[in-house]
Amino acid sequence: MPAMGGKEDKAMSPWIFRRFCASVPWRSRWRRWCRSLGYLALPSSLVFFFLGSLLACSIVGIAFFRIWVSSFLTENPVSAGCLPDGEGSWSIGIFYGKSPFALAPIELSNRSNEKSSAWPVANPVLTCASVSNAGYPSNFVADPFLFIQDNTFYLFFETKTVATMQGDIGVARSLDQGASWEFLGIALDETWHLSYPYVFNYLDEIYMMPEGSKKGDLRLYRATKFPLEWTFDRVLVSKPLVDTSLVHYNGYYWLFTSDFSRASTEKNAELEIWLSNSPLGPWIEHQKNPIYKTDKSLGARNGGRPFMYEGFLYRLGQDCSGTYGRRLRVFRVEILTEEEYKEVPLSLAIEEETKKGRNSWNGVRYHHLDPQLLPSGSWVAVMDGDRVPSGDSTRNLLIGWAFLLLLFLLIMFIGLLVGVMDCVHPPGNYTIISRRNEPFSLWSNSHFASKFWSYLAGLSRCILAFKGQGNLKTSRGKLIISLLSVVGVVLVCTFVQYLYGGNGAEVSYMYKGQYSQFTMLTMTYDARLWNLKQYVKHYSRCASVQEIVVVWNKGKPPAEDEFDSAVPVRIRVEEHNSLNNRFKVDPLIQTKAVFELDDDILMTCNDVEKGFRAWREHPERIVGFYPRFLNGDPPRYRDEKYARMKNGYNVILTGAAFMDSEVAFRRYWSEKAGIGRALVDTLFNCEDILMNFLYANESLVRTVEYIHPSWAIDTSKFSASAISRNTQQHYEIRSKCLSKFSSIYGSLPKMAWSFGSRGDGWDV
Repeated sequence: MPAMGGKEDKAMSPWIFRRFCASVPWRSRWRRWCRSLGYLALPSSLVFFFLGSLLACSIVGIAFFRIWVSSFLTENPVSAGCLPDGEGSWSIGIFYGKSPFALAPIELSNRSNEKSSAWPVANPVLTCASVSNAGYPSNFVADPFLFIQDNTFYLFFETKTVATMQGDIGVARSLDQGASWEFLGIALDETWHLSYPYVFNYLDEIYMMPEGSKKGDLRLYRATKFPLEWTFDRVLVSKPLVDTSLVHYNGYYWLFTSDFSRASTEKNAELEIWLSNSPLGPWIEHQKNPIYKTDKSLGARNGGRPFMYEGFLYRLGQDCSGTYGRRLRVFRVEILTEEEYKEVPLSLAIEEETKKGRNSWNGVRYHHLDPQLLPSGSWVAVMDGDRVPSGDSTRNLLIGWAFLLLLFLLIMFIGLLVGVMDCVHPPGNYTIISRRNEPFSLWSNSHFASKFWSYLAGLSRCILAFKGQGNLKTSRGKLIISLLSVVGVVLVCTFVQYLYGGNGAEVSYMYKGQYSQFTMLTMTYDARLWNLKQYVKHYSRCASVQEIVVVWNKGKPPAEDEFDSAVPVRIRVEEHNSLNNRFKVDPLIQTKAVFELDDDILMTCNDVEKGFRAWREHPERIVGFYPRFLNGDPPRYRDEKYARMKNGYNVILTGAAFMDSEVAFRRYWSEKAGIGRALVDTLFNCEDILMNFLYANESLVRTVEYIHPSWAIDTSKFSASAISRNTQQHYEIRSKCLSKFSSIYGSLPKMAWSFGSRGDGWDV
């Protein structure tokens, strides 16, 4: 048997293959086929190279997913619904204001719901999870219309049903003017797609005029048992009209609608008007139809219910430039007669454009608004929004597979460079001699054989051009292979990100069907201003952050407009440099939850949202990310490693923790805590330990809970301005605090709460 190495190694696989073929007692034709395959077989090094590269790519991909991608994923609470959908991930929010041009989201109206620990209730108030949890799997909800009876709000909307992947009309009810919603069921389900459920009252009958253009006409339904039972009433217009709105104005009923089936009409760029003496018809076309037939960015397609305000009629339209339903536009109708129509665009200041992007429920697009006047004289409106553009999930899938293909081609190219295909032999080696009396075959056809071997010769010359470029014995070869390996790692991370990374949003977690918001609070001074700016820029993009409060302890404070923030930033300047200022009672804080986070800690928004969800489950606790188990006689301060070794913790550091601001801050500034605060000022340390003692002293039940972050970076270890840079000295001071606090307030609970007690595994 030939020795391993040198020239014999390059032809090892073909040699073994030929020996095997020669030993097989087959007919001569099959032996010749087998011999030819032996010459064409790749050497064993190619197989090992491919399998090794595949294993390396898998390891890199798994590590990248575990460390980076998974830390940004929000777990889907509804396995049967809320799936990635090419149309988007629409949800619905509610707004209040003194006028339709001064609307603010529900979280700014300070409405609360103690049953769901939502202080305040935040948008969105209705999502695909709301419908799916009720037993009607849905991928998104959109096109909301309000119908108000007495003090009850009914919300009709499109829900994309998972079973049929088409729109049905769902209905939800609110008994507290929009703070909480109960999904009642599907109000209308046809064999074709339904959306835009315009509901109105006429002569004491309730009607619905949904968009059903797939059927080819505009239909009217009448409620037989409101709100869930409807019957077909009539066809209003025998044309496939889209997103039709109705309004009574100047003695006529008017339909604002679109017909994209018109010749040479661009989708979402056509508007037309119909008029009648009754909403039941008959309807005739406006003489100026089509009103628009040009640019889809002009707001031609309807974006909700027309409304009257201060004697003027206003129409809502969609700006569909870039992506479907990108923004809403509002137009004031100047002239509306049988012969003429004129409208002028105005600004629609529903809220400032959010900088949270995909982390916000409506950060990328919103395309539908239904404003209505309440008997009190104030206004309420429902609006849909989406965090991704149209076709986002499909685009991610295609890009992910494209990068996977590029990775495969890169592996093959590296194989060529390192010479794993040196087994390609000159064409003469593949000459096949056939007997004249044998039947015709492809291999016996001289023309085919000539073409085939000519192709192989060309491939061989191409390979020889690269031969030796990847020689690992040369510096040039090492550099080339290293650069290509880096490219390979980038390709692995990219395709994993696109295929498994979701839509790139770090969103909030629903609890008992509702969302809420919290205030972030950090304490700093002038020497850490650069660090603070990065802190604000990052955490202000987190979905549930309503405001960032900066407790400024020393030096000249910055201006609030110096920060690149997606939420308001408030600088609270203190007279004295004290760690106690962190927990000072602040009546300007509008949320019950406060997230105390040092300005030198960096973690993902998704981890922050997990902590907020855990706090909402138990708002009486301190919920945070740095556990400690403090015990001993005298008690000693030790790090998380010790807590892990003991498999338990009884303290949560408040430098990264959620708490009830009203309860915690008043407790900290009570007369009982005065001695402890004085010690904190003396040692310039231990304020978080004092807070844990005060919580434990006031309760006989569990007072702390730990959430494990995917990753967290404590930049204080690299800062000369950190008070805890000298770890050993820092721990000695804290041990001294423990002894003092134990003598004043009693010992901490000796029982430790074990890691991994949560069912979702967030505390492992």
